[in-house]
Amino acid sequence: MSIQRIKAILLQELYITRHSLEVIMDLFYFSIVNIIVFGFVSIYLAGSNNPLAAHYILLGMILWEIIRVTQYSISVGSLWNIWSRNLSNMFVAPLDLKEYMAAEMLAGAVKTIIILVLIGTISHFIFNFNILNLGMLNLFLFFINLTVFAWSVGIIILGIIFRYGTRIQALAWGIIFLFQPLTAVFFPVRILPDFMQKIAYALPPTFIFEAARANIVNPSTNWHYIFISLAQNVFYFIIAIWFFNIMFNKSKETGQFARNEG
Repeated sequence: MSIQRIKAILLQELYITRHSLEVIMDLFYFSIVNIIVFGFVSIYLAGSNNPLAAHYILLGMILWEIIRVTQYSISVGSLWNIWSRNLSNMFVAPLDLKEYMAAEMLAGAVKTIIILVLIGTISHFIFNFNILNLGMLNLFLFFINLTVFAWSVGIIILGIIFRYGTRIQALAWGIIFLFQPLTAVFFPVRILPDFMQKIAYALPPTFIFEAARANIVNPSTNWHYIFISLAQNVFYFIIAIWFFNIMFNKSKETGQFARNEG
């Protein structure tokens, strides 16, 4: 893979992010609004003698943004090239699909880190919740696992859009929220009905959110949950790449890839 071509895609992502009000609103604005709204909810819960639930809310919201922002960046980043009728031009150039996907994944991770620092700072100074209390090692492991899961979801959505066109582009914004209750972002898994618990434990973020909630009172690393999440993530990521390749090749065979820009 060419580092120069990956840098070129990253530079394009920077220009789009800096000059697009839609991206700024979808990423930075909604992340800030979400943390403020859920922060005040946490203050209310803390005042109701339920401080642990208050911390669950803020913790879940901060970690959830890792998934949302990363997936959004991968899926919508490519949609910008479709909307501007530039996607075909990019692949006419000597740009390998692996280089393109690597750049999109890296761009998503960088945006997520910036937003994570921003909302973590707001949470600390306004709502007196310091995410760093979980421990740097735990945060790093959480970030890696949640990011890889978001990559998998984003890649699958992107494959579907390439195959079936922009008429289903709403998936890029909406489908990720299906995982919010299924992965028990704001509450323990035991709250879910039995059949939903089985689904939850088949998803890698569930183990991360469970481990993170435990870290609020005990900063030790839950290696058991970390390794389960990592193993599931590897499996889903391989499936996502396999699925994307099928959708991408089918899109080119049927001519849908070119029609996407029509």
